[in-house]
Formats: sequence, structure tokens, C-alpha cells
Amino acid sequence: MEFFHNVNIDFLGKKWYFLAFSLVFSVAGVLSMLFWHGIPWGVDFRGGTLVYVKFTHAPDLKQVRSLLDRAGLRDPKLQPYDLAAYNEVLIDLGVRETNEQALDQGKTKIISALETNAPAGNPCGAPPNSIGGCDLNNASFLTIKNFLMDKDPMHLGTDADLKYSAQAQAIINQRNGVRAFSSFDQLKGAAGVDPAVAAALPSGFFLSDFAVFNVEIVGPQVGGQLRTQAGLATLYSLLGMLVYLGFRFEWIYGIAAVITVFHDTLITVGAFSLTKTDISLTVIAAILTLIGYSNNDTIVVFDRIRENIKLMRRERLADIVNRSINQTLSRTILTAGLTFLTVLALFLFGGEVLRGFSLALVIGILIGTYSSIAIAAPILVAYQEWRVEKGKRPVGMPAKASK
Repeated sequence: MEFFHNVNIDFLGKKWYFLAFSLVFSVAGVLSMLFWHGIPWGVDFRGGTLVYVKFTHAPDLKQVRSLLDRAGLRDPKLQPYDLAAYNEVLIDLGVRETNEQALDQGKTKIISALETNAPAGNPCGAPPNSIGGCDLNNASFLTIKNFLMDKDPMHLGTDADLKYSAQAQAIINQRNGVRAFSSFDQLKGAAGVDPAVAAALPSGFFLSDFAVFNVEIVGPQVGGQLRTQAGLATLYSLLGMLVYLGFRFEWIYGIAAVITVFHDTLITVGAFSLTKTDISLTVIAAILTLIGYSNNDTIVVFDRIRENIKLMRRERLADIVNRSINQTLSRTILTAGLTFLTVLALFLFGGEVLRGFSLALVIGILIGTYSSIAIAAPILVAYQEWRVEKGKRPVGMPAKASK
């Protein structure tokens, strides 16, 4: 299937427009990384704590930020998590609030800051009475079990420890299902929860309007190691590609492809800096995927150039390259277009969890397809013309083809 027949677009004639386009975006990205926003490393690379909070209502992020600031948590990053209807917020705490010896430090501070509606009474772990108590939405298994053991709503005998452990776990399981209780009635008839236990809980617990349902912690040392490993993975992939293309074609082809992929990576990372989107491990995985994708597109064009050099021995190299790009244009549009539609759907409908990953793919596929035509080919032609000016025969070409 072909979209175009007998196409004759002078791509090399527009190389200076392509160069200007690439310079604008590359320079903007570099300036952003150096002077404006820096490289927006995610918690995987800089260290820190990610706390996932479920609210029973639509959260007011300004109010949440104010409460956290009042509790001494400076400049946390807040963003809606998953679908808006789920009322979930991701709170990103910096490395200052992360203690590898006290892993729950950030979580504890957030719970303390958000529990503004906590009634006066007993803190978690104290003997229960009819006033106040502990927040059931954020109570631990042990806290719930100890309450049940002390209250003994089921009037058990010697096997109370085992049975109340099962009851506490059933309550935790039910909470994990809804992520945050909005009413004690949600425990009535819940699987594994005895009616007597459900009736007793309000005497020792209250319900806040939120629950912390997940916490991810990365220490600064681990983050530094991951940054180093990510950089090495990218470097090794570029070196491997250079060696492969050097043997598969000529070294200039490999150098042109590596410069092209570096150009793609620079613009992609620059876009993340300009938009202040965190670079996580999944984003690095997307960038490594794009290195292979862009390289594949470049190889298709280079392979056609090599074939045409043998068939069009008397033609100028620039004409051969233009013809080769035009001949592969339909294939490029079909492959890149279908891939782009897939990752665009992922970006639009994949939610916040996949936002960074899909954004890297969207930018990378556009830039990778563009650079295979607008960057790699002109580099190859420029090098060969430079060799002609120096009185040398172009690499991989018969003498007549250089005239």
C-alpha cells in the first residue's frame, strides 16, 4: 500500500529550514535544563516520598497545600492521580522529608496535617472510649486488632487473638477495596466482618475524609545510583548502535545515526523540562525505546540510499538521497502514523499513571520520524561533500557518483 506515487520532494533543498527548526527546540530545551527548570527528575532518580491519598470528596488542592505547608512540609508537588472522579491526589515530598530509617515519616506528617476534622479524644493506640479515637481510614492492622481485643464485641474466649486478627484483616481488606470509608455503614454486611464488630467500631474510631492507600519511598543514594544507571544505559545503546551501523554500512552512517538519536533525545528531555513533567523510570524506558525506533527509521532510509548508489552511479549524491527518501516516504508515513495514533490514544486516555511514558512516546515518534529525513540524511550528504572538497572519494561511493 502506498500513499504517494512518483513523489519528488526536495527534502535536502529545505535542510536549512529543518536546521532552524531543530536549533530552536534544542536550544530552548537546553536553556530550560540549564537555567529555567532544570532536569525534572522524578522521585526514582532524586529520592523522596510519593504518598497516594484518596479523598471522599473532590479535593481542594489549594487547601491541601496550605495544610501541608502549615505542618512544615515545604513545597510538596500535588497532582490529581488517575481519573478525576476517583478523587485521588499524588503528593510528592522532597528528599528532605524522606528518612530511610523512619520510612513512614512523610506519611505520618501528611496524615497529621490533613486530619483537621479529628475530634478531641484518644490518639491511635490509646485505650478506646466513647470520645474521639483513632482514624479508621488510616489505622493500622495492629491498632484495629488491639481495639477489638480490648473491646471484645464478640465476647470471645481463649481464641480471641486469632479471630480478632481475622476481623481486623477483613476491615483492612474492605478499606483497600474502597480506599477510604465515607461511612461506618460500609462495614455492615462486609465480607468477613462480624456485625458486632461493625457496630463497635464507632465507639473507638472516627472517619476522616481521606485515606493514604500507598506510599513509595526512594532514598537519595538509591536515586543517585538509578541516575547513573539510566545514563549508562542510554550511552551503551548509542555505542551499540554506532558499532552496528559501522559494520552494517560505513562509519559515517553510524555517526549520522548517533547524532540523529542524540538530537531526538535532547529535544524529548528538553520538552519534559519545558513542561516540568517528571522523568521517571518509565520515561527512561520510553526514551530507550525511541532510540531503537528512530534508529530503525534511519536504517530504512540509509539502506535505500546504499541500494540507489549502486543503481544511480552517475547521479549527484544529493539527488540519490532525495530519491531514496521519497521512495520510502509511504512506508514512513504508514509505520509512523499508525504508531503515533496508538501512543496518542495512550496519552489522551491512559491517565496520570502513564502520562510521562506516553508523552515521551508521542514526542519521540514525531521527532524520530522527522529526524530520519531532516537530520540523518543531510549529515551524510554534508560529510560526503566535505570529502569531495578535500579531494577525497566519498565513503561507500564509486568515483563517478561524486561528480
